[in-house]
Amino acid sequence: MRRGLGIRGLRGRLLLAVLAAVVAGVALLTTTFNLVLRARLDSDVDGLLNARAAAQLATLSTQNGRLVASEAPDAAAVDSQVWVFAGPRALERPGRAPPGVDPAAAALARGPRRTLDVGSADTRLLAVPVMRAGRRLGTVVVGASLAPYERTERVALVASLILAAITVLAVAGIARWLLGAALRPVGQMTSEAAAWSETDLDRRFGLGPPTDELTRLAATLDGLLDRLAAGMRRERRLSSELSHELRTPLAKISTQAQLLARSRELPSDLRDEADAIVRAAVEMSDVIDVLMAAARAEAHGAGESSDLATAARAAIEAARTGACGRGLELELRGDAGVRAAAEPKLVERLLAPLLDNACRLARSRASLSLDRRGAWAEVVVEDDGPGVAPGEELEIFEPGRRGRAAGDAHAGAGLGLALARRLARSAGGDVTADPGASGGRFVVRLPAAGADALRIPSGPV
Repeated sequence: MRRGLGIRGLRGRLLLAVLAAVVAGVALLTTTFNLVLRARLDSDVDGLLNARAAAQLATLSTQNGRLVASEAPDAAAVDSQVWVFAGPRALERPGRAPPGVDPAAAALARGPRRTLDVGSADTRLLAVPVMRAGRRLGTVVVGASLAPYERTERVALVASLILAAITVLAVAGIARWLLGAALRPVGQMTSEAAAWSETDLDRRFGLGPPTDELTRLAATLDGLLDRLAAGMRRERRLSSELSHELRTPLAKISTQAQLLARSRELPSDLRDEADAIVRAAVEMSDVIDVLMAAARAEAHGAGESSDLATAARAAIEAARTGACGRGLELELRGDAGVRAAAEPKLVERLLAPLLDNACRLARSRASLSLDRRGAWAEVVVEDDGPGVAPGEELEIFEPGRRGRAAGDAHAGAGLGLALARRLARSAGGDVTADPGASGGRFVVRLPAAGADALRIPSGPV
């Protein structure tokens, strides 16, 4: 699902949708109200002008075919704006008219019935022809000030805008509260389900048969947790069974091969083959250990933590009896207090194939460096061997593949680096190769588990 306008979270998007609908509705209502009010005020002004014109027409009479104007009841009023024209001549005009209105009234004297707004004087004029026996004798022009109507219109516009803003803010606050109250149980259930999936797969919501959205969500999450727990139990059982079933025949193979290798009656070439079988059995046992450690890490998560220095020392001691037993210099340097969010055995099994690879390819020296980089605990395994060729930094982690630098330097299926990477990823980290280094350089990153670093001196272990 795309994130509209960069807003994250369902509550934010729903609140935005509600506000958009409310703003559109309030804007439509406000605009409609002001347009209707303006039309109504225009109608009131026109009604007033028609009433004044009718009252003035009632006071007119004719003498000898000429128009005679009598004074209307409100003609003496200060704000009365009435003009009576006989042709271009004004028989009657207001005592005081706003500037610009007199010329406008005179311009209406010979025209048809119509209205004219004089913007400079904020006045509307209505011209009504005076007809007698089908003959036009003159024109009555009446006027009215638009100022009070425009003032009413402005007050109504400002009041409606203020009311619209208050309405939008009130609806936004109420909608935010309602959405938060409605979605808060969903967020709590999601957080609890996530926590249970990592720490306690036996916990359930148990809200009973689904009757609404929340109970249906709870039932769905309970079902997911049931399936997850069942899958984890099957995986643990399968791992235990595989470990047991594989170790027994491997132990038999290794024992029989060792007996054959010690037999004096066996030819030397067959004795070498027996030694190779023993080494292969040991390597397969190591592979089983690595896979079991990965399974435990994936099943239990990062509940345990380990000291990287302790794990590195254990891996170095194990390497001294293997590939590093040919007089190579091994160093451990860096921060002794770095801890990783992974069990100690997992870290040891992770470092073992990397250190074995470094010892086999190194010319005279191999080292492990420990460091803490933000949220990561880092181990760098280096050697002064040929290193990783450019373009091989990905394929050397594929099972059964070796880099060109390794060649046929030692037997095996090329599983060490692949297993190390799988083990690191099962703990939430990774293993990468640096093809730009002068020698072999592999970087292990695991989630850190805190603790301030204490510097230890570099040097041989």
